[in-house]
Amino acid sequence: MKGVLLVNLGSPDSPTAKDVKPYLDEFLMDKYVIDVPWLLRAFLVRGIILRKRPEESAHAYQKIWWPEGSPLIVISKKVHELVKEQAEVPVALAMRYGKPSIETGLKELHDKGVTDVLLFPLYPQYAMASTMTIEKLAEEIRAKQFLGMKLTNVPAFYNNPDYIDALANSIKKGLEGFEYDQLVFSYHGIPERHVRKTDATKSHKKFTTDVMCCTPGTPAAEFCYRTHCYETTRLVVEKLGLPADKYYQTFQSRLAGDKWLEPYTDVEINKMPAKGIKNIAVVTPAFVADCLETLEEIGMRADEDFKENGGENFKAIPCLNDDPQWVGVLSKWINNWAKTGALPN
Repeated sequence: MKGVLLVNLGSPDSPTAKDVKPYLDEFLMDKYVIDVPWLLRAFLVRGIILRKRPEESAHAYQKIWWPEGSPLIVISKKVHELVKEQAEVPVALAMRYGKPSIETGLKELHDKGVTDVLLFPLYPQYAMASTMTIEKLAEEIRAKQFLGMKLTNVPAFYNNPDYIDALANSIKKGLEGFEYDQLVFSYHGIPERHVRKTDATKSHKKFTTDVMCCTPGTPAAEFCYRTHCYETTRLVVEKLGLPADKYYQTFQSRLAGDKWLEPYTDVEINKMPAKGIKNIAVVTPAFVADCLETLEEIGMRADEDFKENGGENFKAIPCLNDDPQWVGVLSKWINNWAKTGALPN
């Protein structure tokens, strides 16, 4: 019997330092997120980062927390319920960090008699710190607890026509009535070394801003997050018919101490008013559901900083969330796989 496990990032149980701390510990101690030896990772995370970060992050979460709970969790549950209504096989929901766990999700499917699971990380672009860590943990749990279960991984869908069409339409709706000088595509940043680590061809040597590091469709690009991001932007821009001077691509949420993918969202947005770019819209295609990084980092902090630097109008475009077209796309992919075994690619 077939079934599907949708997996998103996760969220603390509440916007308090008490609950944020264990969530951040689980997240930052993941060897695919901070990819250094365990002792060094423990020193950095538990000896330095977790001394102040829980309070700071709790404050940020408090600003975006909904009455029903974490926006990411609330939206993911809505999507899950809507997809279940259209799917022809059992569908469970899990989070990589926090609750409900991947273990819980696999057990739910196992208890329903599912032996063939489509593991569906809700990340359009492949990255070590998102897709890979979900795949690794799910396989580890399967091997220990569900030996009779088979896992099939959904490939990155950053260039899938159904996804691009849904994303382009959601951006178009988000821009209605808003006169913008530039549309900024802001993707979550990752260290440059993560791109190199996921490249089996070992062909990534140097990254040049606005220049593709590898060609889409080649072995080097299969797990290249940077190329996936640029290709998503290119396809959406083509779909929307945007001229070259009306959009820009950046990477957000970097940590200090490492070389991360550039250009940086905050740096570039803050420079725009001085260039005469006074009205901007920002879309965050690395996420399919609004969360701390989209609602607080972009919707609040980037908005405030942009205006403090001379900007006039700022529009944060919502993620796909529970958009009917997006829910339809997910359901279509799931039912196609259930019937034919075909994956969305």
